[in-house]
Amino acid sequence: MAVPNRYIWHQAPVIAGLLKTAARALKQRLPGSDFRAGQNPPLLPGPVLRHTVKALPSEVVASYIAHMGADGADYRRILPPHLLPQWALPLAMETLAEIPYPLMRIVNGGCRLEINAALPANKPLDVSAQLLDIDDNGRRAVMHTKVVTGTATAPEALVGHFYWIVAGAKSSGDTRPTQKQSIPDQARELERWYLPKDSGLNFARLTGDFNPIHWLAPHARAFGFDNVILHGFEAQGRAFEALSRELAKTNERLAVLDLRFTRPLTLPAEVGLYIDSDSVYLGRAPGARAYLVGTFERAAREQGA
Repeated sequence: MAVPNRYIWHQAPVIAGLLKTAARALKQRLPGSDFRAGQNPPLLPGPVLRHTVKALPSEVVASYIAHMGADGADYRRILPPHLLPQWALPLAMETLAEIPYPLMRIVNGGCRLEINAALPANKPLDVSAQLLDIDDNGRRAVMHTKVVTGTATAPEALVGHFYWIVAGAKSSGDTRPTQKQSIPDQARELERWYLPKDSGLNFARLTGDFNPIHWLAPHARAFGFDNVILHGFEAQGRAFEALSRELAKTNERLAVLDLRFTRPLTLPAEVGLYIDSDSVYLGRAPGARAYLVGTFERAAREQGA
């Protein structure tokens, strides 16, 4: 179901943050720029950045929950943890302001969610972000940003770890190829989804993540894709909900979800979510290459939750 365009007005802080990053990326490419990839890495860990975000309108949150295939009854007066990028992305991107890599080549490599307490849906949230580490093996650089969201009574209710990748960070160093990830033959299909080509645009209206490779086909093709590709954070949210439904059968909840986005998923697409013990995969079938791989940790569901 299409998401109303009027929700875009509520995404102004996220869009402004992304435009700020885009402006920095363009500045790097201007003639006369003194930017040199790989030079002058920042001191790590970086400074802790903080801000307070206003509560999203309830109708936007309700539409997001429906878009992710979740049950609204599970989120009465609380927020889905996987909505984290909506309020955290601008500050998280700000931690990358001084990195010595071309910002235009950054892709979302993965995200880890640690759920310690529920976040209220109708109150401001305290958010902090810090660049912890840069792992540069000469073939690619991975930047690790930690984002903490909480309230006065639960200051670390949700801890997120974003992993940003810049391919071809340097021309020397370790150039060994990465191992391709496949879905194990014994993995069990948990759910199957049909993802339409406008899924990326609807997700952008709900979160403010308007990276055009997810909703503008000519732009996606210019970057070498056949069509628009699925948001990594949308894949994460759908996986979170499917795993939560599975764990609810044994009165458990999802405590940690640690995912890596291993290849772009071109839309439209039909894919399945698979589990093998406490590992999770997204792909077309067992034996096929995965679009997403990761692990999850479970905890006992609190009484009354």
